[in-house]
Amino acid sequence: MKVLLVEDNEMNRDMLSRRLARNGYEVVMAVDGQQAITMAGSESPDIILMDMSLPVIDGWEATRRVKADPSTKAIPVIALTAHAMAEDEKKARDAGCDDFDTKPVDIQRLVGKINALLDGK
Repeated sequence: MKVLLVEDNEMNRDMLSRRLARNGYEVVMAVDGQQAITMAGSESPDIILMDMSLPVIDGWEATRRVKADPSTKAIPVIALTAHAMAEDEKKARDAGCDDFDTKPVDIQRLVGKINALLDGK
């Protein structure tokens, strides 16, 4: 399964990509929202892990654009954010995110969410 990890923080990107790889996922990475939109189309990931606080285009808008494109709208998106309030989850879901997880990431919890969304694929 291919994961598109969208994260602008190099340390977070490195740590999370290693943990995902150890769990058997192929990981491709984007560092901003515009790159995420482009790579959603070119890389055909099975799932997208979308940081919400991104440069160029934020994660909310990037998710809206991915979900608005017929060629990428079926790709599940999990929002990753340090903002853990209920309204943050609602905002992410309103943008089109299929699930929501908070930072710091608990890898087992995240893998469980990834697997739950991909079981239908």
